[in-house]
Amino acid sequence: MTYLKRQNIKKFWAIPKKGTKYLAVATHNKTESIPLVVVVRDILKSVRNKKELQRLLNEKQILINHKQIRETNYPIGLFDVICIGSKNYRAKLSENKKMSFEEISNKDAEIKVFKILDKKILAKKKVQLNLSGGINIISDEKVKTGDSIILNLKDNKIAKVIPMEKGKNAFVVKGKHIGVSGKIMEIMDRGGKHLAKISLDGDKINVWIKNIIVIE
Repeated sequence: MTYLKRQNIKKFWAIPKKGTKYLAVATHNKTESIPLVVVVRDILKSVRNKKELQRLLNEKQILINHKQIRETNYPIGLFDVICIGSKNYRAKLSENKKMSFEEISNKDAEIKVFKILDKKILAKKKVQLNLSGGINIISDEKVKTGDSIILNLKDNKIAKVIPMEKGKNAFVVKGKHIGVSGKIMEIMDRGGKHLAKISLDGDKINVWIKNIIVIE
């Protein structure tokens, strides 16, 4: 599928339901991302059309997570960093479940948080960390599945490990509580499911561990 009917866009797309009938589709990760052209044209309004975006890409003025790309429909997902000329933005998810883009400093644009989804032992006992967003890195850091890492996007090295544990701040990335954040009060097992009890504005909610990412 090359195009998507506007009426069928995902709820997290922060664009009006009314407008052009068709919109671009991301090259991959279609269900959890917004294509770059929609982000820079319709949300950030940094370009007027796809042709202007293509020109910026050809001039290497746009970086995604500190990497040069060529595709106008490249997927932009949660916590991704977009650098357009001298401006930097990080993809966020608000409590109204819409993806927004916060302008950040050059220093903040060098890092991104990832959740460790799995660990794999390779030859010569090297450990591969399978991260959210389809990223894999080799590391000898002592981490567990479910923990988060702050990755330096320039050298692809781990700057910090954030363990999935009581007292850490968590962000809900899936499920009915998507977009909310709070402090983990307790981690527990119920019926074979790993849950985190999260404090949120005086209330407490239970969320599957698989649906949250610890962010600090």
